[in-house]
Amino acid sequence: MIGLLLLFSVDLPQIENLENYRPIASTELLDIHGHVVGSFAMQRRVVVGYDGFAPVLVQAVISIEDKSFESHSGINSLRVIGAVWRDVTSKSRSQGASTITMQLARNLFLSLDRTYSRKLQEILLAIQIEHHFTKPQIFALYGNQIYLGHGEYGFEAASQYYFSKHARDLTLTEAAMLAGIPKSPTGYSPVLNPERALKRRNLVLTEMEGDGAITPQQAEAARRSPLGLHLQAPANAEAPWFDEEIRRALEKQYGVTQLYEGGLRVYTGMDPELQEVAARALFKGLAQYERRHGWRGHLLNVTTAGGSVDTFQHPDWVATATPGAYVHALVTNVEAAQVALKIGTRAATLTPESWKWTANKAATTFLQPGDVVYVHIPDAPQTSATWQVELEQDSGAQGAFFAMDNATGDVIAMVGGRDFHLSQFNRATQAARQTGSSFKPYVYTAAVEAGVKPDDRIVDGPTVFMTASGPYTPHNYDGKYGGNMSIVAAFADSRNIPALKLAQRVGIRKVIDVAHRFGITSPIPAYLPVALGSADVTLAQQVGAYSVFPNAGLRVTPRMVRRITTPDGRVLQEGPPDVADATTEETAHTMLTLLQEVTRSGTGASASQLKHPLGGKTGTTNNFTDAWFIGFSPSVTAGVWIGYDDRQTLGDKETGARAALPVWIDFMRAVIASHPGEEFAIVKQRKPIVPKIATSTAGTSPAEQTPPQQAPPTAPHEDPTLQPAVSAETPSAPKPLRLRPTTETPAQPAAAPAAAPGPPQQ
Repeated sequence: MIGLLLLFSVDLPQIENLENYRPIASTELLDIHGHVVGSFAMQRRVVVGYDGFAPVLVQAVISIEDKSFESHSGINSLRVIGAVWRDVTSKSRSQGASTITMQLARNLFLSLDRTYSRKLQEILLAIQIEHHFTKPQIFALYGNQIYLGHGEYGFEAASQYYFSKHARDLTLTEAAMLAGIPKSPTGYSPVLNPERALKRRNLVLTEMEGDGAITPQQAEAARRSPLGLHLQAPANAEAPWFDEEIRRALEKQYGVTQLYEGGLRVYTGMDPELQEVAARALFKGLAQYERRHGWRGHLLNVTTAGGSVDTFQHPDWVATATPGAYVHALVTNVEAAQVALKIGTRAATLTPESWKWTANKAATTFLQPGDVVYVHIPDAPQTSATWQVELEQDSGAQGAFFAMDNATGDVIAMVGGRDFHLSQFNRATQAARQTGSSFKPYVYTAAVEAGVKPDDRIVDGPTVFMTASGPYTPHNYDGKYGGNMSIVAAFADSRNIPALKLAQRVGIRKVIDVAHRFGITSPIPAYLPVALGSADVTLAQQVGAYSVFPNAGLRVTPRMVRRITTPDGRVLQEGPPDVADATTEETAHTMLTLLQEVTRSGTGASASQLKHPLGGKTGTTNNFTDAWFIGFSPSVTAGVWIGYDDRQTLGDKETGARAALPVWIDFMRAVIASHPGEEFAIVKQRKPIVPKIATSTAGTSPAEQTPPQQAPPTAPHEDPTLQPAVSAETPSAPKPLRLRPTTETPAQPAAAPAAAPGPPQQ
């Protein structure tokens, strides 16, 4: 016996290592208020101390797993002898006799092989553990290590998952259910096998009653109670694109092991209230767009695709449907005046009023069982078991939203698309799209730096710009011309010809330089139509660049993460915002005047309903493939993009003002509610950091006047007749293709020279 003990103990791990043992823990994301809003883990575990477990939970575990836990020294000799005798007489190894300490030793150090050698090692380890640790310490180690199904490790994580509460707050029935799971996490899962879980819970209650831990009356009342599950929403469901963006960055910076097992605490500036507002505003805007273009049909039908109505599960149904959500539903029955649906396990119905916008009177004329439809669950709570929902449409139109705090650069809200469960491609940070007129602020900034004033005059009239390969004849969106007009009016009304004249006058390379100083990192080809937004830029870059204007010329780089700490509080990453000069205060203030006029009387005038200091710019590309609005208040800058991934047209007249601006207004209404009375900072005199450039083409460098080597594509501004080159970016492309940069710059126009600042020239 002594020889066997020596043999099996020689390879045992050093128990002293447990003194510094730290279980694999989830990396947690925290919002601006310090609340956990997401996590990354191979094993989802939330480590707590002994005081983090409700006393009733401790007693329930002891009653069902190890009645003599408080008195034994690691093993229960009588149970071990009895288990060995039954194993020998039955010629099997099915009888267990593990104490809580033995289970801890097995889970931490040993395999799950059912052999006598492993059992002997388990016993030796258990005895050593008992010598080194107190009973509360042992229970805390066990309570944080044990697997409880559905990827949840430890009672704290399981309590949050099954009951949406902390383990210290569990009731008797909840504690009894959790205590019964470790024997078979799958077999006794209340989600997968509720009847077996209920019987197991009641057995735990009976054992607790037998031990005198609860009274017979308490036991009987608890046995009559339902399971009482209140399942937590899936991890990272609140802001999935936000969380995924951080996950990719952290994995690249810290590696897979530290990200998923290191228990990092990642502090962000995400505001959960504004994040919800942003998501709802975007989905509402997309729904309004869909309704404007009528019912298109082309629905997926699961039965014709070889599936079954009874077994179909849509990816949307991973998360529990809640009031206000836009989700996909399955048609289960169709009558002329009523349609029956299912959304996961929830039953729902459509009435004629909800599909009135489709112009169909009877549901049987356009729907059939097996169709997958898109619906909106009204915000108002519904008491009926069957929800009344509204029919919407998902034609494939996408959108993105991005908002940041002007002072800190913290990203406070981000939505990367219509449905994260169907497409994880982040259209706010990964999709480079043509910007249309939302690029014009960089043109006008370059002109202001060159000495142009808001009240200077310029001619908006027919103009031909000559290039090496032929004439370039741009048009305004409406096909009309404003004639002699002020700079501020030309900007507010988003006129194309004045923007091109200014870009040609200062030099397109100066415009590109301004964009890069403002934080645009996308490559921008040096040809004149870039002034109207033919370059591809991401929404995140555009929002970061626009924040220069309310920040009085300072560029504050948008940041996703404010601070990262280890489980013991050691700071891994922290620092002030990344701030740099982009232009002078005077230039920023002048541009602020122009951008505010857009929201007062220009293409973004509908924002004036908010009655708050605001500025911004619309953007629409040719053939209405992209709709933009980027704007700001003194405290927040936000941007919206609407379009199709395959660059098909949104439809006639779907401009930035029509498709994107309403989303921005809905979001900013919530922002300004918490910032009453704020104003833009008054410009202060300081030494300019950007040298002024020449105000005439004669002063531009030879490189800026070099004729292009090939004809540039026409620009995509707010003009459906122009045909720019487009990239081949798709949702699956990690790095969307962009226009190849060229060295071309348009030559001096022959037919109608650009107007110089000051008196207009015909």
